[in-house]
Order: sequence, then structure tokens, then C-alpha cells
Amino acid sequence: MSDQNHYSGMAALSICEALLLAMNDHKLLPEREIVGVLRDAAAAHENAAGSGAEMESHQAAAGLINTIIADVNSVRRS
Repeated sequence: MSDQNHYSGMAALSICEALLLAMNDHKLLPEREIVGVLRDAAAAHENAAGSGAEMESHQAAAGLINTIIADVNSVRRS
């Protein structure tokens, strides 16, 4: 992965996470639905097919999303 792709991915993740938090703060989506969106995204990566390298990338993405899910309660309620 090139540096540009790496940074683009980091930026996209940050933007999406901020949008989900803002949607919750403004009562547009309840926390349980936001967690549902994140679980769906993780499942899409966990169930993806591809080459060994692609599968490794999908598993890493799922791991990151699952970390966000685990942190949602502790970050938002601290």
C-alpha cells in the first residue's frame, strides 16, 4: 500500500467516525444503530473473499472496526 493510500484510508476512517459521532450527538441515529452500522461493515470485511493479501487486508479492516465498536461505550461515556 502506498503512503497516499494509507493516509487516504486514515482520513476516511476519521471522517466516518466523526460523522457517526455527530449523528449520535444530534440524535439523528441512536447509538445502537450506529453500532449496527459498524457491525455490518465489519461483517462485510470478515466475509469477503480474495487472495491471501486481500484477505489479510479485509481481516485487518474488520479488526479496526471491531476495535471502534469496543471503544464506543468507553469513549463516549467517559
